[in-house]
Amino acid sequence: MNCKQFNSIPLEEVLLSLGHLPTKQNEKEAWYLSPFANESQASFKLDKRLNAWYLHSEGIGGNNTDFIKKYLNASVSEVLEWAEKQSFSSFQNQNISYQKFENLPKTYEIIEIRNVQHPALLQYLNERKVENQTQFLKEIHYRMNDKNYFGIGFKNDSSGYEIRNKYSKICLGKKDISTIKNGSDSLRIFEGFFDFLSFKNVESFLEKRPTDYIIMNSVAMISSIKSTLENYKNIELYFDNDDAGNRTVEMIRNENKNAEDCRILYSDFKDLNDWMIHKSPSNERQVRYRRRRVKYTQVKYGG
Repeated sequence: MNCKQFNSIPLEEVLLSLGHLPTKQNEKEAWYLSPFANESQASFKLDKRLNAWYLHSEGIGGNNTDFIKKYLNASVSEVLEWAEKQSFSSFQNQNISYQKFENLPKTYEIIEIRNVQHPALLQYLNERKVENQTQFLKEIHYRMNDKNYFGIGFKNDSSGYEIRNKYSKICLGKKDISTIKNGSDSLRIFEGFFDFLSFKNVESFLEKRPTDYIIMNSVAMISSIKSTLENYKNIELYFDNDDAGNRTVEMIRNENKNAEDCRILYSDFKDLNDWMIHKSPSNERQVRYRRRRVKYTQVKYGG
């Protein structure tokens, strides 16, 4: 990762990974308590359009690299070493034939969109234990850097596609959430689409009916769903078991008392799909045991 690549990551996601949440925000900007000092009045401004910050209390600002340099008291090389170790969901990379394209080029061409049928992609879905959920997916053939590629495509609300295969994790088009509506007053929120597909495999075993669904495609998209959550009586959260997931769940629950953290279902695993892969929860006995744990927790803690 170089400075240009690191600075392309939304600073909002960088701040979230460090445990800093905005005190107020809108589509254009967000305000935080200073990450560098104790204060009661937010003086740290994030300009979302410029992906830049300005600390009014000290009269300084800059980009992601400038922020982490000050935050860690580190050199540029140390900043990049730190950034390389993080799991920023918006840092999209392409690794085909062991060659990385860590930033999408400005232009690309979608050659074909069709139902999933390529043997390599079907095998990949089989490895992720969601091969029976292809009704939510497309096979996307696209061209960039004068080369042709293909992958699993999951459409978002801006008509972009999250693209995945064994070697790639990118977004073609504008980054956005994916919404699936069934006219329900209940909502389930997933961090990634493989978690959503995994849940659909066990939904009936968990004795749950279909609801509306939001797939974030990045925890950095959290600000784009806040107003939507007000429309639902019940909200279930299925985020990753990591710091970013913890903070996102906390953020949603602080503002929505009807939101329930459902990660006990896969508490010993990185995420829902990881549980699906390693524990084969399509085994009805195992799912029933997990279902009892979820119900016990809901009764015990008033969920």
